[in-house]
Amino acid sequence: MARPTKWRKVEFIPVVQYFAPCDVAENDLNENVIRIEEIESIRLKDLEGMEQEECAEKMEVSRQTFQRILNVARAKLADSLINGKAIRIEGGNFTRNICPVKCLDCGKQWSESYENFQKVLNGQFNCPSCDSIKVVCSRKEEKKFCRRNCWRYRNEL
Repeated sequence: MARPTKWRKVEFIPVVQYFAPCDVAENDLNENVIRIEEIESIRLKDLEGMEQEECAEKMEVSRQTFQRILNVARAKLADSLINGKAIRIEGGNFTRNICPVKCLDCGKQWSESYENFQKVLNGQFNCPSCDSIKVVCSRKEEKKFCRRNCWRYRNEL
């Protein structure tokens, strides 16, 4: 059995998620789907100009995995530009560090992803410093959420 795909950390999700050539008839239009982590790899490497090792560290993947993600993204972009295909940006295996959290016992603070808060809600998540299970979102404003992806927001839905 293959190992499950590790979540890739992203900091940017584009607002515009569909691009199409203007001179191709809609019924003849093919498209490439570029995943969110692939767009993040292009943003970090090509737009921000970071070194590959820095990019991999930011996305919390190995250098080899980052290179593989980047190669797939560039191939899809090239195919779209050369062959007149539309680009749809969606899906993937990504996460964002979205909630500042705090241990009530030792006071340690850090950012945690939505995926790990499923463990918090079930009482299975421990503080990395003191192993306490008293971990909470450390936002001061009780009615405001960290972002639209905050674990408290998702639980309200």
